[in-house]
Amino acid sequence: MRRSHFLLTFTPFLAGLPALALQSSEDDRIYDQVRIRMVSDRDVKGGALKVEVKDGVVTVSGLVENEKARRKVEKLAKKVKGVKSVVNQTKVK
Repeated sequence: MRRSHFLLTFTPFLAGLPALALQSSEDDRIYDQVRIRMVSDRDVKGGALKVEVKDGVVTVSGLVENEKARRKVEKLAKKVKGVKSVVNQTKVK
């Protein structure tokens, strides 16, 4: 009886683990692609920008040189496959 109670309690949780792992690896892939685009762009020069990804939503924060770079941050992130939306919290120095 005790074992079946344990299985009934944790089975729904365990069933969701593969989905969590897939989303996490997708977020990791998105993070890598966004960082590559930011760092390699001559306008953005994104080495010092902070990038976070949660369920396909990319949040970028930090300081950029000008308004053009601020707009480009969002544009670059949106081009990455799997990005659902971008929260641009960058500020112009």
